[in-house]
Amino acid sequence: MKQETSKAKAQGAVTEIPSKKDAFSDWYTAVVLKAELADYAPVRGCMVIRPYGYALWDNMRDGLDRRFKATGHVNAYFPLFVPESFLKKEAEHVKGFAPQVAWVTHGGEEELTERLALRPTSEAIICSMYSKWVKSYRDLPVLINQWCNIVRWEKSTRLFLRTREFLWQEGHTCHRTEEEGEVETLKMLEVYRDFAENDMAIPVLVGRKPESEKFPGAKDTFAIEALMPDGQALQAGTSHNLGQFFSKAFDIKYLDSDNTEKYAWGTSWGVSTRLIGGLIMTHGDDFGLVLPPKIAPIQVVIVPILFGKEDDKVLAKARELKDLLAASFRIHLDDRGEMTPGWKYNEWEMRGVPLRLEVGPKDIAKSQVVLVPRDKSGKQFIPEAGLKETIAALLEKVQQSLFDKAKQFRDSRISDASSIEEFNQKLAANPGFIRVNWCGSAACEKEVIEKTGTTPRVMPMNEQHIGKCIVCGMDTGTVIYYARAY
Repeated sequence: MKQETSKAKAQGAVTEIPSKKDAFSDWYTAVVLKAELADYAPVRGCMVIRPYGYALWDNMRDGLDRRFKATGHVNAYFPLFVPESFLKKEAEHVKGFAPQVAWVTHGGEEELTERLALRPTSEAIICSMYSKWVKSYRDLPVLINQWCNIVRWEKSTRLFLRTREFLWQEGHTCHRTEEEGEVETLKMLEVYRDFAENDMAIPVLVGRKPESEKFPGAKDTFAIEALMPDGQALQAGTSHNLGQFFSKAFDIKYLDSDNTEKYAWGTSWGVSTRLIGGLIMTHGDDFGLVLPPKIAPIQVVIVPILFGKEDDKVLAKARELKDLLAASFRIHLDDRGEMTPGWKYNEWEMRGVPLRLEVGPKDIAKSQVVLVPRDKSGKQFIPEAGLKETIAALLEKVQQSLFDKAKQFRDSRISDASSIEEFNQKLAANPGFIRVNWCGSAACEKEVIEKTGTTPRVMPMNEQHIGKCIVCGMDTGTVIYYARAY
């Protein structure tokens, strides 16, 4: 396919989608713009999420929010502004975010007596409130999540994957014991894995981050890591065991049942709109988006085949089918008369709708419809009788096929290496995850990073085997995955 110029892409004037295999970066941008998921904002480094993209985020948010509430969490909202003194209370935390913090220095024409940070994350402002609310062990646990926007002054930006302002959720909890905090951290990690694999059809590696990749101020950081078609990893969600670091910094103490005062144990966890970027890259093809049915804004699009002579009859049948299916699926009827059926096929295929339903005069005569799955599994002629059940089963099949295809690709891009030389050879031949044994030393980690151009992604908790550290040769049971990453 023809490749667009940078100028055309910047103006949102994409007319064709480049080859995903031959021009992955241009393909990605073209799909985002042409499918009308997002557009470049007049503010440098920011994006406008268009209605179709926001509908996708709505469905993702709803899927996660249901899971959060099922595990006992409630939603709240905290200010966008964080006083500088609050941010500085936890030194490691502020150091980690300092390069990305945007500051408010004036209110109108008046200079502020204290700078206000636009939240790069909300630990500081939320913990300041928890210190007011938590007084007794009876006040615990505190299980709060918020859906909000975040500002990080990124130098290099890309639609959905990295922008200066983005949307996310961030859970922040307080617990009575260290054990409860650990249980919470791993519970929410599992929520993210379940959502990524079952709703987004994206297979992920699950595990602990090494010390160098921890969230600033955390005791431990856990993550889910996905692999994109270009062989680069995408951190798709994180769950942090904060220990008592923030409780001590913000004086979150409670009187326990033994009448002694103790610091609470904290966690935080979050995913963002960068998941949409991961979704696009994982499932999309040269024709555009491919969306898993569970989160697609439109699950079934009805395209009536109009030739003029029996249009009223066909449109009536199309509307009847829409009414029949609307209670069970997210349905759209494309009854535009000025567009040909072929044009509509291409339009909805490009937008990634999981299933197209066609109906024309011949289909009406045979009491059937035509179903065309977006996963290219083949056109089917289906009787109207039992149509809801057939569509439900077909959407489940499409959902599973997308996951299976993505997992097969991911697994094919995991290579083992026992030396730096072998590491680089396999990374060049088969870009993806490189699995190695590691002794745990910072010096060995640094050597791998410097000599391979990758970063450590995750140490799976249930994957251990005795081997020799890839650098120093020490016997170790620790397995860690490396990759180049977004």
